[in-house]
Amino acid sequence: MDLSDIYHHRFDARDRAMMTRVWKVLVEDCFQRWIKPTDLVLDLGAGLCLFINHVRARKKIAADANPEAAKYCAPDVAFIEIRDVDKLDLGEPIDVVFASNFFEHLDNSEAVLRTLRAIHGRLHSGGRLIILQPNFALVGASYFDFIDHKTILTDVSLREALLITGYEVLFYKKRFLPYTSKSRLPKAAWLVRLYLKFPIAQYLFGKQTLVIATPKPIPSSPFHPHLQA
Repeated sequence: MDLSDIYHHRFDARDRAMMTRVWKVLVEDCFQRWIKPTDLVLDLGAGLCLFINHVRARKKIAADANPEAAKYCAPDVAFIEIRDVDKLDLGEPIDVVFASNFFEHLDNSEAVLRTLRAIHGRLHSGGRLIILQPNFALVGASYFDFIDHKTILTDVSLREALLITGYEVLFYKKRFLPYTSKSRLPKAAWLVRLYLKFPIAQYLFGKQTLVIATPKPIPSSPFHPHLQA
């Protein structure tokens, strides 16, 4: 698919300005607690760079298959164009990988598992994988209102995928954010902060699941020498 055409159709300048305000609050009041100022942070499928632009970290990298995503990067964010995480090489382990509304765009469940394994191999020991994922169990048929959504994931199948690929789940919230930025919920900064403070609001309107996971150490084995450190 031509990702540039999809982005231009889906988000106009007004949408981008609104989402920038919302994500500033989301990062400051929620996601930043999982990120240290000394971390190397990778935003996988960065899109409009709404997350990575607001993070406080030592090194910030936006990765996307669409080269046009580079123009949305803040001055302190480096950009890499990449379609295959297996080919990702930053020259050092990654402390935090963030993937928002990413895995549903992969071709199938095998691609999801392959990508999770690739991330596992690039995360620092004790690193964090932060996933914000539309939950098909909560969204239903509107999951496919976006033409580029391919793979169905629920909170249950996402957790299973993480366990299969060697992660430990540190934090899990089945109902977190509304499904789409085009929802009718108010988007003023103070209202977003209020939403984050009241779990009942998230229970009523949350259609996306938030999961934070860390890679388990791969045990060495005399029968599998390629797994040894």
